[in-house]
Amino acid sequence: MAPRRTRTTARDRTRRVLSQNFLADPAAVARLVRAARPGPDDLIVEVGAGRGQLTRPLAASCGRLIAYEVDPAVVDELAGVRRDHPGVTVRHADFLAAAAPDEPFAVVGNIPWSLTAAVVRWCLAAPGLRSATLLTQLEYARKRTGERGRWSRLTVSTWPEYHWRLAGRVPRAAFRPVPGADGGILRLDRRPEPLLSPGALPAYRRMVELGFGGAGGSLAASLRTAHPRARVDGALRAARLDPATPVGLVWPEQWLVLFRLLHTRH
Repeated sequence: MAPRRTRTTARDRTRRVLSQNFLADPAAVARLVRAARPGPDDLIVEVGAGRGQLTRPLAASCGRLIAYEVDPAVVDELAGVRRDHPGVTVRHADFLAAAAPDEPFAVVGNIPWSLTAAVVRWCLAAPGLRSATLLTQLEYARKRTGERGRWSRLTVSTWPEYHWRLAGRVPRAAFRPVPGADGGILRLDRRPEPLLSPGALPAYRRMVELGFGGAGGSLAASLRTAHPRARVDGALRAARLDPATPVGLVWPEQWLVLFRLLHTRH
């Protein structure tokens, strides 16, 4: 007998278009709130509030909360949260099109996984951002935090200003509908003081772009296109790096050593 075909409803199709996977496990919600560390004076911007599973505990712990939700089918369910917590503002709007607050704030959200890269870019571009605690696909969070021993260009280029870490794992069974992969809690913190002076940051980013450019197949070969070979080799020795090391295996701390040595004027 042929397997029975499950009928897909309009609501199912909307969830797929909006990449919606709601948190249904209270323990997972509590884990995400703990990772966000909301304080009584904090302003939090929530991405993809959904039905308010995360909105309620965040609102109970922070000073003010702006909850963004684009789906009209669920935004009305946030009215009860607004009644119970006067500090909550619900905006039926696209978070990615919103202007960042003019004051220090944190971003928290069980975000649509298909929009992860765009949400992270928005956060990095916001001058007032203090932190972002985002429930992403686990593999994305691992990639950005060096969890598997490899480091991405985005993480390395922003490391002087932001600290990236994997703050927890959420099993796929905690979501409804159940996605095809586990979730990871990505925590992004702006450093109180950058690890490099503001004037040095553009040159550092150019070095990272050069290093990840792939010239010659190794970081050493790429750097030698812009710096004398002897100086590159000396910097690599100081950073405890073999010249043949692939660029993705170079730690952010080693990048900083290389930058300081290669850009120190004699």
